This record gives sequence, structure tokens and C-alpha cells, in this order.
Amino acid sequence: MKKVGIIMGSDSDLPVIQKAVDTLKGLEIPFEVHIYSAHRTPVEARDFALSARDNGFGVLIAAAGMAAHLAGAIAANTTLPVIGIPCKGPVLDGMDALLSTVQMPTGIPVATVAINGGANAALLAAQILAVSDSELAGKLDAKRVIDAKAVLAKDAAVMEKL
Repeated sequence: MKKVGIIMGSDSDLPVIQKAVDTLKGLEIPFEVHIYSAHRTPVEARDFALSARDNGFGVLIAAAGMAAHLAGAIAANTTLPVIGIPCKGPVLDGMDALLSTVQMPTGIPVATVAINGGANAALLAAQILAVSDSELAGKLDAKRVIDAKAVLAKDAAVMEKL
């Protein structure tokens, strides 16, 4: 199975990344996590993206706040799918990061999930990998069933309470 590469711009993004890590672990998908900044370590970020396919990655997730150029910088240096996670910041509640992540020029796409959407980024990465992995597709199907049952159990609990 291909690995998922997770890159965060700063260790302050770790709580968001933890949700992605937990989701990938639950699905038994191999991954690596790194801190590379589009601005402070551009050479290392570029080198990681350029070598990602050769290093066994199938999808990359990039999380950053504020200017949030990391996903775009990664995508500019690979043709692997890149999923951007805009992270909530101290000034505009993550809207700056969301707009920076989603507004990519034609030819360099970045799939973008919700602000702080670490779990959904991991699930989207899993769905991309599952296109060619029927075992993983089965795990995703099973997770959907479990998630639906949990919602219905909450529905029943609310109905009983009210």
C-alpha cells in the first residue's frame, strides 16, 4: 500500500494533524509526518515533494495556517494528489488560510478540506488510495456503516430523552 505524507508548516498545527494521524491509524494506512515550511524551509519542502512518488507516497496532506502556502508549494513540485488543510489562525479564524489553500492557479490543483479538517483530509487520502486497493475500500465502507449506526444511536437517545 502507498503511504500518505503529512506535512505541517509548524508544530502548532499538530492538534489538527493528530486527527489525520488517528484516522489513518484506524484504517491501517502507513504514513509519515514532517514539519516543513513553504517560507522558512522551502528547499526541504520542495525536495520532499519532488521525491515523494519515488519514496512510496500515494497522496500528500499539507496543513498550514495564515498565509497557508504550504499545500500549493508542495503541489507545485509533484503530480501526486495534494490535500490542503487550512488551519485556524489567530487573526481571521482560518479564513485567510482557507482562501490561500483553495485559490490555486489552473494546472496546480490542491483539494481543500474544511478549516482544521484533519480527519476529512485523511479520509479523502484513503479514498484516493482505495481507487486501486479493494481491501482499503472495504475498510472505508465498513467505517461508513459504523458511523451511520453511531448517528442512529444518538438519534434514538435523543428521542428517548425528549
